[in-house]
Amino acid sequence: MPQPDDTAEILVELHRGPFAESQHRGHAVVVDHAGTILGAWGDPSKIILPRSSSKMIQALPLIESGAADHFGLSQAQLALSCASHNGAKVHTDMVAAWLDHLGLQEADLRCGPQMPNDRAARENLIKCDCAPDQGHNNCSGKHSGFLTLNKHLGGGSEYIEADHPVQKAVLEAFEDVTGEISAGYGIDGCSAPNFACSLLGLGRAMARYAGANPDGAAREAAMAKLHRAMATHPILVAGEGRACTNLMEAMGGRVAVKTGAEAVFVAIIPEKKIGIALKIEDGGTRASEAVITQLLIGAGVLDAASPVAKRLTHGPITNRRDVETGFIRPVASLKDWRLS
Repeated sequence: MPQPDDTAEILVELHRGPFAESQHRGHAVVVDHAGTILGAWGDPSKIILPRSSSKMIQALPLIESGAADHFGLSQAQLALSCASHNGAKVHTDMVAAWLDHLGLQEADLRCGPQMPNDRAARENLIKCDCAPDQGHNNCSGKHSGFLTLNKHLGGGSEYIEADHPVQKAVLEAFEDVTGEISAGYGIDGCSAPNFACSLLGLGRAMARYAGANPDGAAREAAMAKLHRAMATHPILVAGEGRACTNLMEAMGGRVAVKTGAEAVFVAIIPEKKIGIALKIEDGGTRASEAVITQLLIGAGVLDAASPVAKRLTHGPITNRRDVETGFIRPVASLKDWRLS
């Protein structure tokens, strides 16, 4: 049984009436392009699995190898390669067209089928008594990118294996941008390896993306292309009603944000040349969304009065009769933090 992490700080509280009912502990770090820590909570050296928050890193070899240019990938496809999408029609249609352009089909994916989170897509499947396929998987865009790279490299069909050229390229990019030798990997929900790093390493990587010069060397130019694609196409990165999409829309394409399973969240803020990374110890998404939102407010790139900011940082919590019963609140150390 995992033991509580003594280095984690209380970052979010939930109140019901006059009572503090629940707390979420975790770790967070804000890093500038030079690697300097501008704000830290908990333990920045904590080793984590970044899960889907690292998809823009996993997509780097797609561009650097020349595969994206060779197959004429659009900016929208680059955004989808970084996505944890809802499986809406806009997502699945793009994946199907992408695979067709490669001369491949849904069976070539290795991410597994998933019932879509998008309500309309889910209801359509239920009405026709149809099973979801791999295109509905929230990672099918990332895997379409893997397949594109794999076709360019001429690798074998099992591109998710850790010793496959695709994943070796991902690991090399991951260790470079985090500035660390990975401590190992776990197998993600989509069957691909997910490489471990410290929270600081993940924040350092996001800061490198934030400071990337579009006219720089191959890796730097690729980083700039990817974060620009994400910020320009927020609906492709997640979908309607999702925090990633809503936050990027609220910031008008100035910032790219990405969540990961088990309450990881990152942000790339080019105008400040800073990166943010956080992890909530108990895996609570409501807490990771509150913390990233509060840190974006503190960084001066999100209006605290915007509807999405108010909803994610303060609730309210309502019951089944739509009566307000409580609220969520980031702790004072987060609310008081401001980027100098």
